[in-house]
Amino acid sequence: MSYEKIEIKKGITLHYIPNHIFKTNLISIFLSTPLKRETATWNALLPAVLRRGTEKTKTQEEINRKLEEMYGAEYDGGIEKIGDNQLLKFYIEGINNQYLPAREDILTQMAELLIQIVLEPLTEKNGFKEEYVESEKKNLKQMIQSRIDDKEQYSLEKCIENMYPNQDYSVYKYGYIEDLEKINSQNLYEYYQNLLQKCKIDIFFSGEIPQEEVKNIVEENKTIQKLKEREANYVVNNEETAVKEKIENINMVKEKRDVSQGKLVIGLDIKENKKDSRFVASMYNTILGDGANSKMFQNVREKAHLAYSARSSYIRQKNNIYIRCGIDIANYKKALETIKQQLEDMKKGNFTEQDLENAKKYMITAINFVENEQDTQIIYYIGQELSNFHVSFEDYKKKVQEVTKQQVEEIAKKIEINTIYFLTSNREGEQNAEN
Repeated sequence: MSYEKIEIKKGITLHYIPNHIFKTNLISIFLSTPLKRETATWNALLPAVLRRGTEKTKTQEEINRKLEEMYGAEYDGGIEKIGDNQLLKFYIEGINNQYLPAREDILTQMAELLIQIVLEPLTEKNGFKEEYVESEKKNLKQMIQSRIDDKEQYSLEKCIENMYPNQDYSVYKYGYIEDLEKINSQNLYEYYQNLLQKCKIDIFFSGEIPQEEVKNIVEENKTIQKLKEREANYVVNNEETAVKEKIENINMVKEKRDVSQGKLVIGLDIKENKKDSRFVASMYNTILGDGANSKMFQNVREKAHLAYSARSSYIRQKNNIYIRCGIDIANYKKALETIKQQLEDMKKGNFTEQDLENAKKYMITAINFVENEQDTQIIYYIGQELSNFHVSFEDYKKKVQEVTKQQVEEIAKKIEINTIYFLTSNREGEQNAEN
């Protein structure tokens, strides 16, 4: 497989991913912009409004009918947060032309529909259709209000907010209810037009498609060609070489809610800024808490029986690791003590060469999964695009294989606890048990 980038205009990039595994083609468009408190809600609302209707297909029912006519093609859209950037994402997936009985050109139809949704929205009275905007505002409000329902994700996000107070990375990707009151059909459309003038635009084609055909579709699309050049470096480039400040005191946060199970999240800073340190950090994280062979799973969950779930995840864009555990509230102190012991063991090199080999196998399996799925491939490449760091899947696997036990021990000594967040009960009896 040979991935290629083609600059359509400054700040507008076509990404070509030839893929011969699947019988489907996947097209996606990303509008990327810096993550900001004042614009997050506006950005989160836009994909939902845009999918409601275009100039040519004025209702969602008409769009769905179009998709059905394209042999059941599927559309999806939403919002994503990668590092200090917020992404409006739009996808359409359908069967490859060569597998159709009449060899129809479904690919071009798919691309045209997706471009219409993103760039040719239905408008009225110099704004979006008011009915659509008000309806989607209600839906977004409900989504924000139900944020607490997924307590594991909520706890991770609250830990991040406390690690990055008053910083862009702390912003909730779906925005804030109080901002919805300021938005109407006219000013949202004005914001959308302004966004299109400066956001970074990435267009992905994945599938068994000749590169020349992909280029022709994009280059011959009049709507794409009307777009103006923009600053190529408009988005935030989260470098792994950024230097983190030393933490003098660990940030301890407890939030009380009506919960029966506690959620413990520990945010770790990686104080290593050497080039390619991401590969070593990935190995450290895998040994620590990613998978059934990890220290977190084996020692905190299986042996000590202190957690229902115990794992960690590495966020490369911010050089952080987040340990996440679901625990009985009464086990808080013991669980925290046991987790800290795992961190100390990593610093002392109390893991084996076999642990490292198991971690490498686990990581390579994960990379193979990403490589063999169209949607995860695209997320992999857009992440690299935003960090201005490009490495092929094969080179990534090679870098993983080259990591040594000594390197993992060295990076372990440069990892510090930044924040300990605990979602606990507001019921007095359970509070006493915790203490």
